[in-house]
Amino acid sequence: MTKAKGNPADAGAVRQFTVQADDDGIRLDRWFKRHMPDVTFAVVSRWARTGQLRVDGARATPGDRLTEGQVLRVPPLEAVAVQSGRKTIARKPLTEDQMDFAEKLVIHRDAHALVINKPPGLATQGGTKTHEHVDGLLDALMFERDDRPRLVHRLDKDTSGALLLARSARSAAHFAKSFSSRTARKVYWAIVVGVPNINDGMIDLPLAKQPGSGGEKMHVDEENGMPARTRYRVIERAGNRAAWVELQPHTGRTHQLRVHLAAIGFPIVGDGKYGGKDAFLSGSISRKMHLHARRLRIDHPDGSPLDVIADLPHHFAETLASLGFEESEGDLPLEDKVQPSGGEKKAMEKRASTAHAKDMRKARRGERRGRSGGGASGGKPPSGKRASGKAPAAKPGAAKGKPARGKPAAGKPRTGPGGPRRG
Repeated sequence: MTKAKGNPADAGAVRQFTVQADDDGIRLDRWFKRHMPDVTFAVVSRWARTGQLRVDGARATPGDRLTEGQVLRVPPLEAVAVQSGRKTIARKPLTEDQMDFAEKLVIHRDAHALVINKPPGLATQGGTKTHEHVDGLLDALMFERDDRPRLVHRLDKDTSGALLLARSARSAAHFAKSFSSRTARKVYWAIVVGVPNINDGMIDLPLAKQPGSGGEKMHVDEENGMPARTRYRVIERAGNRAAWVELQPHTGRTHQLRVHLAAIGFPIVGDGKYGGKDAFLSGSISRKMHLHARRLRIDHPDGSPLDVIADLPHHFAETLASLGFEESEGDLPLEDKVQPSGGEKKAMEKRASTAHAKDMRKARRGERRGRSGGGASGGKPPSGKRASGKAPAAKPGAAKGKPARGKPAAGKPRTGPGGPRRG
């Protein structure tokens, strides 16, 4: 959060904001994008050039990093909305019933995080024809804070279960990093048609968007697909008719669990999109999707583990009873660590290499600025030019022949591409 001095609604006056802990360390331009999204980068840059934008009384640039406690001076906002050409659509106030419904979804709450038990049929985010969604209910979940919680990952509309919300920008960044680094653990329960021959197995099939589906459907693509791995464990079986399985996604591709199970011949009950007519059981078994995010374990910003279990929706619990399964038998022991595959290791190495190269470029830009700004007082030629007849000094620890700007050395293969995260 950011505290404003004076009347925050008075857009025509100079305002001052005190940087809070949630914004400590972020760039100034990112601060505007977070707190004043109608102010474009071009406007921020112009304010900085003309000296109207100040941090603790000193001129500032869009790339400056902010520190908790600093005071940010923002010039009048007159005509900014017209300059940006953006239309701000006010959110419709929630009704009492909507507020009550949203609050009842909460199964965990602390200073940094909320976890809700999302019901099946409720989308995580809105779309062209989707008007009821979790994102639209976040105003009801602010509680003692004055800002909305933030979505960190997503669940499919027909998938129920644990959905994590971050209560500040800093905790959102922390949780997002846990998901991208694969340290977060997600456990799903599913009822599938048929019974796998192997009780504890790993499905390792690359996935890609299915051509002609408009990006709405995925399929297995051994040649061009992104790496996707799912561990499954059979909890119980109902003869050869159906099985209750635990699923742990080791990657986060769109519809990964649904595509993987259908691909090995055991579609999730109720998933007609990927299982077709074979994804339904006869009798009194519900035709709704039987996929539930049962458990979420993730590192909390305070250093302790956040471990939450979400109760089953009514139709899933009824199916367990109809098939003769006991819900108490479903929570299997969870291993502490997941071993990445060869492809995942390469992707992790590439991300590390890219981050290192970025740091090297920043360091070099800083050195060039230092040389150009040092002037003649430091014995260096003006305008950052090197003195004639002298070779540039090597960096400490640098070896001859080492490639510049973080590029891989000759003869060493580049690492493979990494894939996007999908919660």
